[in-house]
Parts: sequence; C-alpha cells; structure tokens
Amino acid sequence: MKRIGIVTSGGDCSGMNAAIRSATRTALGMGVQVVGFRKGYLGVLKGDHLEMGSKEVAGILHRGGTFLQSARSDEFRTEAGREKAVRRIREIGVEGLVIIGGDGSLKGALALHRLGVPVIGIPASIDNDIPFTDMALGVDTALNNIIYAVDCIKDTASSHDRAFVIEVMGRNSGYLATMAAIATGAEYAIIPEVEVDLAELCNQLRHRYEEGRSNAIILMAEGAGKAENIAETIKDAIGFETRVTVLGHYQRGGAPSYFDRMIGSRLGNVAAKLLLAGERGKMVGLNCSEIVATPLESVVVSEKRQQDELFGLAAILGV
Repeated sequence: MKRIGIVTSGGDCSGMNAAIRSATRTALGMGVQVVGFRKGYLGVLKGDHLEMGSKEVAGILHRGGTFLQSARSDEFRTEAGREKAVRRIREIGVEGLVIIGGDGSLKGALALHRLGVPVIGIPASIDNDIPFTDMALGVDTALNNIIYAVDCIKDTASSHDRAFVIEVMGRNSGYLATMAAIATGAEYAIIPEVEVDLAELCNQLRHRYEEGRSNAIILMAEGAGKAENIAETIKDAIGFETRVTVLGHYQRGGAPSYFDRMIGSRLGNVAAKLLLAGERGKMVGLNCSEIVATPLESVVVSEKRQQDELFGLAAILGV
C-alpha cells in the first residue's frame, strides 16, 4: 500500500486523536501517505478529506474528541451508499482504512471489508460495550469525568441531607454506572443488565436513614429507565429530599487521561502496521495488556456482558 485513510465515526470520545496521530505517524514512517476523512462515513461519501503529514497531527494528543470530526450518515447504511463510499475511496487513491469508532462504526467497517476495502478497526466507545477488548477508547476519561462530578455532588448531598440520582451514559451497558459507583462510594447502581428492585432499594435507604445517614448517591445508566421516576419513588417511600442530575455529554469531553493517550497510541500503531502488512477485516483490542486482533465478523455478532462480580461488589460496598 502507498496510501491509506483514517476515519473516526459515531460518537466522539477522548483518545481518538491519540489513535489518529499514532496511526498517521506509523504509516508515514513506513513511507505511506495518509489522508483523513472529515466527519466519518459522511466524509467518505462526499470524498471530503485532507492530506495528513506529521504537522497535521501535531498538537492533537491532549485534545478530547476527534479533530477529524464525526457525523452520522443514513446514506452509508444503505447498500447503494456503501458502494458509493467504495467508489469515492478508490477515486482518492486510498488502498485501505483505519476506522475508529463504536459498534455501528465497526459494522460499517465490516461492510466495507466485504466490498473489498482493506480495513482495520479500533474500538472507541465510552460505554465499553465492544467485545474482544478489555477497554475501548474514551472509557477511562469518561469515568474520571464522572468521578469528579459525583464527588462534587456528594458535597452538596451531605450538606443538605439529600438523595441524588445521577444519570450517566451507557445505553444498554451498565459499565460506567457500576465502575463509577465502586470508585465514588455510591450507595446504589441501577443498570440495564439487572432488574432493579425499587422496594429493596428504598428499604436500604430507609435503613441508612434510621442509622443517621441522611444522604445518598444513586448512579443510574441511561438505558435502565428514567431517573425522575426513581427519584420520585425514593421521595415518596422514605421522605428523602431528592434531586436528579443528568451528566450527559459532559462525560465524553475533556483532555484524555494517561490511559486513553497510551491505549490510543498503541492501538493506532498496531492498526497501521497490520493494515500495511496485509491484514484486513479485523479489530485491534486490549487483552490482558496485549494488543490482539480479532476478525470483525466475530466482533459484530458478539455481546459484551456486564461482569456480575463487579455489580456484586458495587452492591456490597454501597451498603
């Protein structure tokens, strides 16, 4: 290969720029030209790209999000749209792609692979719901953002004898809520993978109140229900003054943590090397500190489940 492209797709997260920078400089060091497609698959369809040398990726390592930007594309989800994307890629002279993104982005990568475009995927999702990698890009930074916010909220919860229901991102994954609950000492984590027993939750909080502990933090994954309903139930059941805080997109942004800078750099380096060595249709992931490549066919049909022992730990420590 003489020319490869890099795409960041789907939801942004910290660490993407580290992966872009690493993949770019690795390829350049091997004598290969690099182009970056702006705004994900939408940019691929439009042929919207920029030539990337070492200068173009300087000064991006410490920035959150993706300097290539990202966007959704309904057209790319269609067969005709994907065939159009392949034509654009070939018109630009790109012979292979490094694609950085979540589950939907990796499904798009697999579709391009099946149409004859060599691809290597890099998992990037703060939900940490992508299988065959211990951690995806952005997870560690998001957790640190959540922990900082919860620590701040705990101060006002203790000052005013309140129960706070704090909604974090996660869709159908309770990873962020569970891990943040352990790390912040939250009293409860509500996640989609485990049906919540609101009566038992209220009993636990009532017991805390009777012991003289008149504030509480409950972390809730966004896919587990409505935070407002949980707050009202708590208020009606035990008389706690309750508040709801939705952290929203605050979790995604900010300077990437050391871990996300390192994993982004490692994944970007290996992705570029594998692509240029003739590998295709794979995702690189972190497995027990090693970078391991897994076929995209396996990645997109598998499910990463919440670890029961972690949820159990969160429940025990919250008592």
